[in-house]
Amino acid sequence: MTVMESIAASGIVPVVVLEDAKDAVATANALLAGGIGVMEITFRTAAAEESIRAVAANCPDMVVGAGTVINLEQCKRAVDAGAKFIVSPGFSAEVVGWCVEKGISVTPGCVTPTEIMTAMSYGLTVLKYFPANIYGGLNGMKNLSAPFGGIKFIPTGGVNTENIADYAASPFIYAVGGSWVCSKADISAGNFEKITALCLEARRNYFAAR
Repeated sequence: MTVMESIAASGIVPVVVLEDAKDAVATANALLAGGIGVMEITFRTAAAEESIRAVAANCPDMVVGAGTVINLEQCKRAVDAGAKFIVSPGFSAEVVGWCVEKGISVTPGCVTPTEIMTAMSYGLTVLKYFPANIYGGLNGMKNLSAPFGGIKFIPTGGVNTENIADYAASPFIYAVGGSWVCSKADISAGNFEKITALCLEARRNYFAAR
């Protein structure tokens, strides 16, 4: 299974913020127990690189990626640590170009026709839509999908238990992203059984609507 196929099979891409790398493997195992085999560890914290390395080394069933990657230096560090995919909040030609050249899956954030067309010029067909709740949510993506029928979106920002079914039912959705299944507070408190339960609930609601 390719990285992108793994993302589609999971349905949900957990956005994981780790303050301490010691929590990385336990979080990964909690997600796996909930049926989710991908995780996006954000580069917002000092523990991100070490966390990616820990998951890559100890959780062979988890496809670990790096999120909030905003420059090439971060991108290279993430891949060196074991990241199998790169997620950016916006479009960086430098990051996308390097990933395409190296065969690394990359989903940059694109919310305008110009950004989408630029991403298409690099051969990308699956894009992050962030923050979805600010840029029109489902209605925004629906209108963009009209001229860009071959593009699928992974919306992040505002997706939650209450609205995940609405997103899942839309044909232009590839998967959804969010931190509600593994909040920073739950990770820090060691509430891993709760994380597993939230993942199971999210997947059940998502695939029931597909």
